[in-house]
Amino acid sequence: MIARILRWLMLLQVLAVLAVAYLARQAWGVASPVLALLLAAAMLLAVRALIVARNFWESRRQGSPVPPACQLDALGAARLFVGELRATLWTSSWGMLRPRLHAADGIAAGQGLPVLLVHGYVCNGGYWTKLSRELAQAGIVHKAIDLEPIDASIDGYVAQVEQALQALCTLTGKPQAIIVAHSMGGLVARAWLRHYGAARVARIITIGTPHHGTALAKLAAGTNARQMSRIDGAPSGWLTQLAASETEETRALITSIYSHHDNIVAPQSSAHLPGARNLAFGGIGHVALASDARVLRQLLAEITIKYEAAQPPSCPHFP
Repeated sequence: MIARILRWLMLLQVLAVLAVAYLARQAWGVASPVLALLLAAAMLLAVRALIVARNFWESRRQGSPVPPACQLDALGAARLFVGELRATLWTSSWGMLRPRLHAADGIAAGQGLPVLLVHGYVCNGGYWTKLSRELAQAGIVHKAIDLEPIDASIDGYVAQVEQALQALCTLTGKPQAIIVAHSMGGLVARAWLRHYGAARVARIITIGTPHHGTALAKLAAGTNARQMSRIDGAPSGWLTQLAASETEETRALITSIYSHHDNIVAPQSSAHLPGARNLAFGGIGHVALASDARVLRQLLAEITIKYEAAQPPSCPHFP
């Protein structure tokens, strides 16, 4: 469904560029058709950039303090913005329009546990393209789920996760799998764990998940958005009930990877889950989390359970 919606949105953007280019030639006196098209495309890019900038402004206004080691100078802030804009444009304008994963070279006993990829709010499996390439090169079998309908309750996705896990374990002959989930997908994984228990999962790795809600959810629609919201600065009732249902053993199964500069999760500390393994980065936006080289390295270390090589990152030591 998301792919179809995005294709229509892409068509509308192309038509808008053509219309502006026509206007530029007819009303603004731009003689060159190429220059008119470039001008129109630049205007569209500016609109997309303003949307990303607004999210950064809102998330910072309602955000949590950034640790001194992760604070950015002007150049770092520019890289953060450009990186998130690039990731957003690529994901929404290409990756999710034609979602496909890279296949591992083979299924063998020595290749570790399979991985189920669970996307976030208003996304699909195309979000995972870069991580899929890394997993395929490592010989790790993986599948992605498309959560539908897009405005359902988070609990409504639980059965889809269970079905996907059953299929993945049957395919590989493994008794367990690892769940890697972005944003809302992390809450879906926790809701699945509450319902089905931990027998089928070895570890859940969440990326940029608003475990305690996000103030920016008020800008989104759907039951799932309301469940991810914060009310008067506190997690929603659904989030509170989810947290109350979890034990120390449950939390010990979870790794939460997040960024102090997330432009969707606000406050950013909402991604810190007590009792879980928490790994915080700096200088990475929300959409860019699953394509950033630092996070990809950390994810592979977590997936292959190489904890000796997966120490909590320190912001200034990454290129």
